[in-house]
Amino acid sequence: MAWNLYDVVHLLARWLHVLAGIVWIGHLYFFNFVNVPLQAALDDAGKKALGTKLMTRALWWFRWGAMITLLAGLWLFWQIYMYTPGGGENMFMREAGGGISDRALWIMVGMTLGIIMWFNVWFIIWPTQKKILGGTASAEELPGLRRRAYLTSRTNTYLSAPMLFGMLAPNHYAAFDLPTFLVFTAIGLGLIWHAVKFSPKVGTSV
Repeated sequence: MAWNLYDVVHLLARWLHVLAGIVWIGHLYFFNFVNVPLQAALDDAGKKALGTKLMTRALWWFRWGAMITLLAGLWLFWQIYMYTPGGGENMFMREAGGGISDRALWIMVGMTLGIIMWFNVWFIIWPTQKKILGGTASAEELPGLRRRAYLTSRTNTYLSAPMLFGMLAPNHYAAFDLPTFLVFTAIGLGLIWHAVKFSPKVGTSV
């Protein structure tokens, strides 16, 4: 098989997108299913120690995983849906009649939710955690800051289910239709709700 630069770049970008996404969403689930119950059991001294030794490092991987996932994803969208080798209309973006294809609609749903999640990481969660971990917040501000970071992180956790479905659907589900998206969104939200509700009990016994 002849070596093809377009295909190699595509494969590398997809590999990087998936790898960085695992780092990002893996840390998101760690924060929500493991760290939140642990933080609730700690006093202020324990939270400070944990923040210094663990959370600063975890948040670094978390936010840069989100950034690389976004950048690699935008490149993939351009390469697959916007660019056509040799010119002409991209068959992945447009239907024969000229409208946006179902494949493109699915990926745009996933992209929109992913961009919202990325925004939450970089412009709400990280600035808030930087104040908390950096010790620049007053005692009066801390409860509100912790609540803001918690709610935004929890929102991202719930958004991850429909986001991932939107990312997977273009290659595995032919037609775009709202009922399918809503059904799988409900299933995903239910699974995450169950994990959140029962995560404090995980690990309490062997």
